[in-house]
Amino acid sequence: MEGSECGGKNGSSSERRPPNPLAGAYRQCFSSAHVASPCRKTLVRRPSLVKMTTSDVSIGPALGEHCETDFIPIVRSGGWADIGFRQSMEDAYICVDNFMLKYGLESFCDGPSAFYGVFDGHGGKHAADFACNHLPRFIIEDEDFPREIERAVASAFLQTDTALAEACSVDNTLGSGTTALAALVVGRSLVVANAGDCRAVVSRRGKAIEMSRDHKPVCMKEMKRIEASGGYVYDGYLNGQLNVARALGDWHMEGMKSQEGGPLSAEPELMSMNLTEEDEFLIMGCDGLWDVFRSQNAVDFARRKLQDHNDPVLCCRELIDEALKRKSGDNLAVVVVCFHSKPPPNLVVPRPRVQRSISAEGLRELQSFLDSLGN
Repeated sequence: MEGSECGGKNGSSSERRPPNPLAGAYRQCFSSAHVASPCRKTLVRRPSLVKMTTSDVSIGPALGEHCETDFIPIVRSGGWADIGFRQSMEDAYICVDNFMLKYGLESFCDGPSAFYGVFDGHGGKHAADFACNHLPRFIIEDEDFPREIERAVASAFLQTDTALAEACSVDNTLGSGTTALAALVVGRSLVVANAGDCRAVVSRRGKAIEMSRDHKPVCMKEMKRIEASGGYVYDGYLNGQLNVARALGDWHMEGMKSQEGGPLSAEPELMSMNLTEEDEFLIMGCDGLWDVFRSQNAVDFARRKLQDHNDPVLCCRELIDEALKRKSGDNLAVVVVCFHSKPPPNLVVPRPRVQRSISAEGLRELQSFLDSLGN
């Protein structure tokens, strides 16, 4: 299988060494969350981004509420990517089961601190790789993290978008765009941020719970925002060019973005929930998966596979293999995050008790009467 995983190979889990997102030229940038590096001159926090709007951002519970709970998830993750039937690979993903430790911060409560991301590039792979490598650092360095996780994540999306614009101004060959889907598991709290048409779905005792909304230009909410920003939707495409309403990058496309705003937004929508014993796993996938899977269908499929082998890496690969069999025509990237060490349990549906409203003798008499009518 071919794929991209922020400079790593396909597959990861807590039973193996976590994938390394610090590849090549970005290694110095990520060496410490609080140590200056040559890359910091380009990737700086913009004051305007700290004052971001929060119309679609729900601020989560206080930090202490993440810790004072009975259920503590045990995270195990895996990822897989495939070029599919395309000529080039533009997707990327990242799995970090030990997020705080990975970037040099002490854990602030019991339970996991994990980060996962799926990035679906378009017009080239540079934006997807850039976001995959830089978004985690902007989160970990934000002054609101981990005190206000959701605000820090939303701000990191916008900072990544601005940093990508600065990088493209220096090297215009980097011009491209990417959708971005990120998930953090902190204690028992799950926070999902989405900009684009990737999707995150939780399995709660086999029931699909969607943790993101596909940002398509034809969606009424997105269409109103696009038109209010001076854009338009033509034949299902934003300004007749993009089939997504939100994305990072694409600064090179005329009429899409400016420092004052534009019809193509990089601001994510956030959803959060407190995980319980009934929450089994999370599926994150690019639109190539959801083109051929409904959310419930994907949960059913993944649940059966995890019951067979309990391996999130293999489950990702099987989801992608099935998507290819169903003729998905896009690149494919999938991440599966399990919240328990054991596989999902078998669901036993209780058989309803049959209550007769007529006696056996009455049934025989009724049958005799019906037989007499036939004669």
